[in-house]
Amino acid sequence: MSAAPAVDLSVQIGALRLRSPVLAASGTFGYGLEFAHLVNLEKLGGFVTKGLSREPMEGAPAPRLSVTASGMLNAVGLQNVGVRAFVQDKLPKLRDCQTAVIANVFGYTIEDYVEVLRTLEDADGLAGYELNISCPNVKCGGLQFGSDPSLVADVVGAARKAATRRPLWVKLSPLVTDIGIIAKAAQDAGADALTVANTYPAMSVDYRAGKSRLGNQTGGLSGPAIKPITLRLVWEAAKAVCIPILGLGGIETVSDVFEYVAVGATAVQVGTASFADPQASETLVDGVRKAISDVKMFSFNEIRANFLSQSG
Repeated sequence: MSAAPAVDLSVQIGALRLRSPVLAASGTFGYGLEFAHLVNLEKLGGFVTKGLSREPMEGAPAPRLSVTASGMLNAVGLQNVGVRAFVQDKLPKLRDCQTAVIANVFGYTIEDYVEVLRTLEDADGLAGYELNISCPNVKCGGLQFGSDPSLVADVVGAARKAATRRPLWVKLSPLVTDIGIIAKAAQDAGADALTVANTYPAMSVDYRAGKSRLGNQTGGLSGPAIKPITLRLVWEAAKAVCIPILGLGGIETVSDVFEYVAVGATAVQVGTASFADPQASETLVDGVRKAISDVKMFSFNEIRANFLSQSG
């Protein structure tokens, strides 16, 4: 009896070819090193590091996580070692990873973003960058970079000029009136792909204690509760741009993956599920492969094309 044909899970995100359509999301996978003994990284399409800033950041006070009825609140406060320490201490250990390592970058001024990218440009071992534009622009009174098309164009354009060696993904904020306009602004300014979307500001209160369950008062909501909202955002963004989209929000099952693909995503990122099960992303890769094989198809791109043809 002949063996079943292998299923090709590879996807193309701009110039970057990924081994599979499932990646681990920023802020949920550390610097990747913390999961290397738990997850077969070679199965993943890649992983996105926690956000890197110009200088080290201590982050928010504890407690930083709070479980909700259908997800999780987090208020880590973008704690990180800073880009220079990342390049010196973390990146050398990541160079042996047989998967794409994407560095998440954030800042509070355009100059912050540019400086982080310049430091990363001089280092080896990365496959690309993901720009977090959900941060408040201190020069504009705290307005989020990602909430205004002109600010999006400014920061993405500056990042594109600084990042010439590698692909540039832009992680969009969900706190916008029309994500299609924001997505188009990012594309026109030079983004190679979009990650849709970041977490949703939210709060959880212990009324008995009379205080928030988070040390930072409010946090970002993620998990299954946000999936229907983010699916709509991916759908709207996909109608507005021609660059690839990575869907992110509440992905726990194979069905979740395919739902994002059905509305226009090329790949997905797994976030909150990794807190409950560190091997969630690897398990999803295996599940997607089996699902494609079960319907007698031979590649992820084949089933994706089938979804797109059905959607018109």
